[in-house]
Amino acid sequence: MNISLKRNDDAVSGVLKIEVVKADYADQVEKGLRSYRQKADVHGFRKGMAPMGMIRRMYGKAVAADEVNKIVPESIVNYIRQNDVNILGEPLPSETEQFEIDFETREDFEFYFDIALAPEINIAWNKEDKLPYYQVTVDDEMLEKQIESFRESYGTIDDTSETVEEKDLIKGVVTELGDDGLPKEGGMIVEDAVLMPLYIKNEEERNKFIGSGKNSVVTFNPAKAYDGAVAEIASFLKTDKSEAGNIVNDFTFEISEITHHRKAEMNQEFFDKIVGEGNVTSEEEFRNKLKESIRRQFTPQSDAKFFQDARKLLLEKAGSMNFADDILKRQLMASGENRTAEKLEEEYPQIIEDLKFQLIKKDLVKKNDIKVTDEDILQLARRLAQSQLAQYYGMHSVPAESLNGYAKEMLKDKQILQNITDHALDDKLTAWLKDEADLDMTEVSADDLNKRFEEENNK
Repeated sequence: MNISLKRNDDAVSGVLKIEVVKADYADQVEKGLRSYRQKADVHGFRKGMAPMGMIRRMYGKAVAADEVNKIVPESIVNYIRQNDVNILGEPLPSETEQFEIDFETREDFEFYFDIALAPEINIAWNKEDKLPYYQVTVDDEMLEKQIESFRESYGTIDDTSETVEEKDLIKGVVTELGDDGLPKEGGMIVEDAVLMPLYIKNEEERNKFIGSGKNSVVTFNPAKAYDGAVAEIASFLKTDKSEAGNIVNDFTFEISEITHHRKAEMNQEFFDKIVGEGNVTSEEEFRNKLKESIRRQFTPQSDAKFFQDARKLLLEKAGSMNFADDILKRQLMASGENRTAEKLEEEYPQIIEDLKFQLIKKDLVKKNDIKVTDEDILQLARRLAQSQLAQYYGMHSVPAESLNGYAKEMLKDKQILQNITDHALDDKLTAWLKDEADLDMTEVSADDLNKRFEEENNK
C-alpha cells in the first residue's frame, strides 16, 4: 500500500492518495472466505463443506470490498499519526479526484480524500503582554454573611421551646372552619401539619403564630397566608392543587410541637468544623482564616476572567488565519447536526473563531510542554467533589479519605473524566499564561467581577 499527501497551494488543504493493491488485502479476504465457508449452507453440500472455489465465486467480491473498506480508514489514521499531519476534522472523499470504485472488475484501487490542514501558528507570549488580574475583595459584610451561613448550617435543634419564633418549625392539627367560626362539617383536617412562620408570605398571618405557645390554637387563613400560591397551599394542607385553589376558609392550627433551630456558638468546636481541627485557636484567627478561604474560593472566577482576556489578546496576536473553508463546511454539513446551508453560514464565523483559539491553545501547550498528570486530574476531581458536597449536602469539612473516594467514583464516568482532563489542561495553561505575562493586580467586588465577565461574554 502506498499513501501520499499532496498539499495544495493554499497550504491549508490537500489531497490524500491511497493506493491499494490486491496483496494488501488478499490474506484477510482468504481468512474471511474460510469463515464464510464454515457457516455457509449451500444446496447440495453439507454445512461447511461447500468447495472453496464456489464460496469464492459467491462471496469473494463482497468480502474483498469489506476488507478494503476496513484497511483504508485504518491506513489514513496511521499515516496521519506517523507523519504528524495536523489535520482538521475528518478526511472527506475527494470531489474532484476520485473515480468510481468497481470491485467487480478491478483488484487494485486508488482512493482520494480531501483534507483540511491547520494553519501555521507563531505567537509570542511574555512580560511585554500586560493584562489585568481581578482579585475579589472580601469585605466585612461578605465575611459576616458566610459566618452566619455556617452558624445556621451547623446549628442545633431544640424541641424544648415553649413559644414560637419566626424560624421555628411547628407541628400540630389543622382544622377547617365554617362561616360560623366552628369546625366545618365534613371539612378538611390535617393531623400532622407542619409550618414555619418564616415562609408565610402575609405579615399579618405570620404574626398570628409568633409568640404562640405549645398547645395553643391559632386561627388563620392559608389562602391569605400564602398569597393564593396554589402549590404552597396544596403542600401545607396535603391536597391536590386542583382542590387548593378553591380553599378560602379560615383554619385552626393546634400547636403540639415547637422545634427551635439554634445557631452554632462561636467556639472551638465550631472553628474546627469549618477550618479543620486545631488550625485556629481564637475567633480572630478563625475570621482571618475564613477570609483567606473565601478569597481562594473566588480564584477560579478570577482565573476565568483572566483567561477570557488572554483569549482576546491571543486572537489579536494571531491575526487573520487562512482555512480550507469549503472542506470545513462540507465536514460541518456532514456532521449529522441537521444544519441548513443558511444556518451554517450564520454560525461559521463563530465556529472559525473558536477553532482559531483551540489551535492557539494546542500550539502553546505543545511548544511549552504543558502537561496534565493523573494527580492533576485527581486534585481537580477532589475540588469538584468537595464543592458539590458543600453545595448540596452542607458538608464543608470532609475527611481526605472520603473525598478521594468521591473523586475516584466521579472519574469512572468517561465523559466526566474527559471534561475534568480538559478543565485541568486549561488550568495549567492559565497558570502558565499568568506566570509569563505582566499582571496588573486589581481589587474588585464579587459583583463587579461577575459584571465584567458577563459584559465580555455578551459582546
